[in-house]
Amino acid sequence: MANIGFRIRREIDRPSRELIEGFKGLPTSNIADCMNRLSCLSSVIRPYSKAPLMGSALTVRCTGGDNLLFHKALDMAIPGDVLVIADGGTEQRSCCGEIMVRYAIWRGLAGFVVDGCIRDTDAIAELDFPVYARGVTPNGPYKNGPGEINFPVSCGGVVIHPGDILIGDCDGIAVIRPEEAKTLAGEVRKLTEKEGNILANIASLERSWVDKALADKGCEFV
Repeated sequence: MANIGFRIRREIDRPSRELIEGFKGLPTSNIADCMNRLSCLSSVIRPYSKAPLMGSALTVRCTGGDNLLFHKALDMAIPGDVLVIADGGTEQRSCCGEIMVRYAIWRGLAGFVVDGCIRDTDAIAELDFPVYARGVTPNGPYKNGPGEINFPVSCGGVVIHPGDILIGDCDGIAVIRPEEAKTLAGEVRKLTEKEGNILANIASLERSWVDKALADKGCEFV
C-alpha cells in the first residue's frame, strides 16, 4: 500500500542542460508575456540574493516548518537541480538557513525556491546562489516529517512538476514545462529583440493606440 504523504520518488526525468540554457539572459517578464501571464509564481515568493535562477525542479512537499524531507532532497539532488520546497506558506518557522545553502553550493545545486520562510538572510544575500522565499523568521524547523519528494507540488500559486524548468530574476520566477521550452525560448528571444528595438528608438515610440483603445471602450473626455 502506498504511503501517500510520506514517500520519495528516486528517479525523475530532467531536461537537458541545452534546453535550460536556451533561456539564459532572457527576462522573466518576457517569458511571462509569451505564456499568457499565467505561469509565474506569486510575488510573495521573492529573491533574497542577486544571483539569477536557472535550473530544473526537484520538488519537496514538507509539513509546515519541518525540513526532514528538505535534508533528504539535498542529498538526492544533482548539479543543476533547483529544490522547490512546498512548505505550505508557513510563517512560524524557517526551513533552511546559511548552512544548508552553503551545502547546496558545495553540491553544485542551482537554487532554492521556498514557499515558506528562511533565515540567515544577511549571509545568504552575500552568496552567489539564488534563494527565493515567502518570508523570514529566526525560528528554526523541526525534523519529524512527513512529506514527499519528486511529486507535483503547489508553490507560490503554481503547480510545479519534477523536472520543470525554472527561470528567475529580480522580478520573480517563471515555470516552464520541458516539452514547451524549445518553442517558447524562440518566442521569448523574438520579443526581447523587439523590445530592444523599441528602447533604442524610444523618441519615436508610437502612442496613438492609447487614445484609440479609450475611444473603442467608450471613455468620455470632459
